[in-house]
Amino acid sequence: MTLEVVLFPCLSDNYGFLLHDSETGATAAIDTPDAKVIAKQCEARGWALTEIWNTHWHPDHAGGNVALKRRYHCLVRGPEQAAIPARDITHSGGDSFEFAGHSVNVIHTPGHTDEHIIYHIPSAEIAFVGDTIFALGCGRLFEGTPEQMWSSLSRIADMPEATKLYCAHEYTLSNAKFAVSVDDKNPDLLAAIEDAKAKRAAGIPTVPTTVGVEKRANPFITAGSAAELGRRRALKDNF
Repeated sequence: MTLEVVLFPCLSDNYGFLLHDSETGATAAIDTPDAKVIAKQCEARGWALTEIWNTHWHPDHAGGNVALKRRYHCLVRGPEQAAIPARDITHSGGDSFEFAGHSVNVIHTPGHTDEHIIYHIPSAEIAFVGDTIFALGCGRLFEGTPEQMWSSLSRIADMPEATKLYCAHEYTLSNAKFAVSVDDKNPDLLAAIEDAKAKRAAGIPTVPTTVGVEKRANPFITAGSAAELGRRRALKDNF
């Protein structure tokens, strides 16, 4: 069984994602930055939305829940201890559920927000990581600590290197400018930056990235410790 992932821009720099199984017709939206755009993408393909998977509560991730549930009567999954609109099922780290015959593992990744979760599908080698990790970056520590983010990024780094990471924003070139300021001798980082520049010049998204690339190029993973991650994150916030 194969799963299809459709990626499309939403809002100013978000990405929307649809996960579809052609055999069963099951279709999940991972986060809901823009209900109208997500519905338009579904309609263009003749898909009916069956589920929504939220990573965290921020409006650019859960703001379309109510409208989409009203339209499709879909099931809404999201993290516990968060104000997720129209949520039907709460998830916490260690949970798993089935989607079109595939096991989906829920991993708690606090740091950006306290309750942030990501969705990992090992059989398809994909993970939807919200705002925990970006290509060459990580989420701002709005609610969490450097220690939490370091632990969260370490969980992601422990996944198989071929795992595709579907990050929720197109931040790569901006992240690259900071990354090279703290790690300018890293050949893997420099190669990743050149790849990102070529993709953006061709109008191609830099998402997904992979665990293998980020383990070697992402300055918040190569930081090596929570303390250094915290120092770099503070620098990035004012970069």
